[in-house]
Amino acid sequence: MSALLTGPGPRWFNIPAYRPFAQDLASGLHDALAPQGPEALSQALVLTPTRRGARAVADAFAQVAGGGAMLPPRMRPLGDLEGGEPPFEPGDLALDLPAAIDPLKRRFELTRLAANHWDLLPGRELTAAAALEMADALAGFLDGLQIEEVAVEDGLAGLVDAEMAEHWQVSRLFLEAALADWPQRLTALGVMDVSARRVRLLRRLAEQWTEAPPKGVIVAAGSTGTAPATRDLLIAIAAAPQGCVVLPGLDQNLADTAWAKVDVQHPQGALKRLLDRAGVDKSTVRVWPASGRVDLAGRWRQRIVNEALRPAEETADWLGVIGKLRAEGGTPDVDPIAEGLKGLSAISARTEDEAATVVALLLRETLETPDRTAALVTPDPALARRVAAKLARWGVVPDSSAGESLAGSSCAILAALTARAAVDPLDPVTLLGLLKHPLSRPADDQTPNSRALERAALRGPRARTWAALKARLAKVPQALPLAERLEVVVGALAWTHELEPVARAARRTAAAMEALADDGAGGTGELWTGHGGEATARLLSGLILDAERLPPASARGFAELLQRLMAGETVRAGGATHPRLRILGAIEARLVRADRLVLAGLEEGVWPAAAPTDPFLSRPMRQTLGLPSPERRIGLAAHDFAQAACAPEVILLHTERREGAPSVKSRWLWRLETLAKGADLAIPGRPQVLDWARGLDAPDTYLPYGRPSPKPPVSDRPSKLFVTRIEALARDPYTVWARDILQLRRLPPPDEAVDAKLRGTAIHRAFERLAQSWPDAAPDAAAARFEAYYLEALVAEGMAPEGLARETALAREAARWVAEMEISRRADGRVIAVEQTGELTFDVEGRPFTVAAKADRIEIGPDGLGHVLDFKTGAAPSARMVRTGFSPQLTLTAAILAGGGFVGLPAAAPGELVYLQVTGRRPAGHTTVRGSPDGDGKQMLRSQDAVEGALSGLARLIAKYRDPDRGFTSRLAPQFVKLYASDYDHLARVFEWSTSGEDDAT
Repeated sequence: MSALLTGPGPRWFNIPAYRPFAQDLASGLHDALAPQGPEALSQALVLTPTRRGARAVADAFAQVAGGGAMLPPRMRPLGDLEGGEPPFEPGDLALDLPAAIDPLKRRFELTRLAANHWDLLPGRELTAAAALEMADALAGFLDGLQIEEVAVEDGLAGLVDAEMAEHWQVSRLFLEAALADWPQRLTALGVMDVSARRVRLLRRLAEQWTEAPPKGVIVAAGSTGTAPATRDLLIAIAAAPQGCVVLPGLDQNLADTAWAKVDVQHPQGALKRLLDRAGVDKSTVRVWPASGRVDLAGRWRQRIVNEALRPAEETADWLGVIGKLRAEGGTPDVDPIAEGLKGLSAISARTEDEAATVVALLLRETLETPDRTAALVTPDPALARRVAAKLARWGVVPDSSAGESLAGSSCAILAALTARAAVDPLDPVTLLGLLKHPLSRPADDQTPNSRALERAALRGPRARTWAALKARLAKVPQALPLAERLEVVVGALAWTHELEPVARAARRTAAAMEALADDGAGGTGELWTGHGGEATARLLSGLILDAERLPPASARGFAELLQRLMAGETVRAGGATHPRLRILGAIEARLVRADRLVLAGLEEGVWPAAAPTDPFLSRPMRQTLGLPSPERRIGLAAHDFAQAACAPEVILLHTERREGAPSVKSRWLWRLETLAKGADLAIPGRPQVLDWARGLDAPDTYLPYGRPSPKPPVSDRPSKLFVTRIEALARDPYTVWARDILQLRRLPPPDEAVDAKLRGTAIHRAFERLAQSWPDAAPDAAAARFEAYYLEALVAEGMAPEGLARETALAREAARWVAEMEISRRADGRVIAVEQTGELTFDVEGRPFTVAAKADRIEIGPDGLGHVLDFKTGAAPSARMVRTGFSPQLTLTAAILAGGGFVGLPAAAPGELVYLQVTGRRPAGHTTVRGSPDGDGKQMLRSQDAVEGALSGLARLIAKYRDPDRGFTSRLAPQFVKLYASDYDHLARVFEWSTSGEDDAT
């Protein structure tokens, strides 16, 4: 027998937090058992908290062997038991125990149970997603009862007193019904809960080993004994003839007075409960032999971390604590606190993205040193995924314990899109998602057809029917078969009733996914392959087979249910990972040590997480039942933080803002900084790492992008422009370069909102049709026609039916005003032409230039004067804008009319220049006259002068751009930036040069 395990029990050991747990454990067992022969080590049994911990210990044994052959001990996890693994199974421990219920089936069964008792939850609408949410909460409650071994055979009748809120009475009734039905349902299924089965196995094993202790070597390592059954098993192992318990990071230097005040939120809380249950004084716990090597820096690190995290009642005299620590140093030349801070640093990142970049750089830097290892430790799965994505830029894949949410896998995304297509079959965004998904393979598989379908039918305002959508493909008939195929697939998802069985909806969803992935030869490609595909298939199969008794769902309810189910599933990425980089959760890091540890997520609410809210039980109710307080999780998280913070090199990372809002530093980081400040020291920062992160994607020397001013050859510059483009040339010449020279056109977004632009189009169309069919009847007939024309134009342009209610009221008001305006302006018998196009050509420096216009309305009166009108749904340009040439539409149109440029209309001297503003509000319209034959030249321009000025100004403007050195500069008239947004502002990088103070053209 090894000297390590000789002598009377119980045997309790401790590996200090600053020591590498797995390596010391393996080294100690190897030194103790290897001299007895190779079989001695292989026959030993090591119990760890998790499977990942067991793998870490196995890796440590391989390191101890130094590359030689060795048979390591058997290693089993206490927290993740599986069938067929001794000492739990096979054997008589589990002979009479039913199998564990499948987790997914359990969710469905609890959802059905919640739905059956929904009448006990007044005020809540029963939906499949709401029932699932309640089922998940109920599962947590049941797990808590089972893990803590709380018996509620007498019911919960005495749990709520008269002074408590009615909500808790409702909770009691619901829980009583659930506790009565759930065991019966498990019995009918012939299964039992996973937590209950695990506790039963641990309890039976503890009882068996207490009555008949095993003779072989048994080591329980790294567990804090949180659950009662686990505590009793650890006590039995410690008392076995060759058994021992190795604790992780017991603070044996904590003063007895402070130890007595350790509560559930303290890092030592779980270990104190374990030792109290075992009746063991912490002073009798021995240091693990392999951990006895002197490490002053690590020892002092552990001391300052433990002192910083001591009970709140013991922090009143931190200056005295600092004095005692320094007195323990022994020599004036050694400052224990400064020694403890060596290797510890802190970084404050601005945002979550910057934090992820910092972590990725710290991990990547570690790889520059051969054989050096690094790990990120964080309870924040979102940050872990960000870091993994950042590392991918260097082709590095870390070994991550977090996995990823099933909802983010490719197959699950396709499932979610398919479910949403049943809710809104013609949603262009959903249809584009189905069309472009990498797992979706149209039968013809022709990318040009997909692009044609997208541009012609799925961008801009949505089509309201499949017939309307297909009608848009008249000019691209080659895309029609693809649209028809989408119609068939999406049509098969249609709900025949408002509520339908979830299983039927899941079956339709799976069938539609396979139809989308059909390669034309009966195969579905990679649809159900890989970890994500397999998990999605398993989920949908579970819904089809086991969800028959769930409450029926609407199309929207099923989509929400499926999304919630997928978000609750975790998928392991698999594949090759880098052997020297790891991303760990807080519990996994308890046994794993790396040369560099980055502890991230140090914000209140993240690490530590806020105490969980129990939807069923108040704190007094939990206490009455014997359930632990919610704060116990904070104590466990504190222990894991303290354990990791004692590594040789640790970087503590805090993010100043999370989700755009300021965050609060973790209480543990704040305490460490306060303790260091009390000693006139500070935790060192790593400013160079922040510089790396902020400069990673920035040029070496930051030069703000200047105001662009491209200079194309004169031969490429336009020799013909419409008056609207002349306006753009005066205000923002860059847009003329982008649109008229480069021929770049904005693609309308899918499901484009019906905005002012569409209303303006509809107004123009209504005026045009009214002019073409002007009635000789009373004004009421004209008003009715204009209203009908306007609404028809809105529908044709894609206005949703729900939007027409508002527009109908506006149209009715506007129509009355339009009818009165028409009768008034037509009273003298003037000739009216609408939507006419004309042009005028003149020489500029010996070369012709043509200006064109599409006039909204031209009126030629009996006096021969030509009046030009422009329809507006917004504000009319000011007289100053018209006079200075920034709004030349009316003046140049009048110039073309005066020059006889409109076919079918005689040349006419300039009359009135009018803006007709149509709003539908009160007043429903407004006539703004900016020019007249007898204007004053200021607010009322003289039309002839304005036209002559516009033509001469246009000639000067065009002459400027005949100069090859003249660039098409962005935003020459910044005073109009807010009034007139450009489709090319992003291309011109307006935000960058306009906010940097840099105004030089580049």
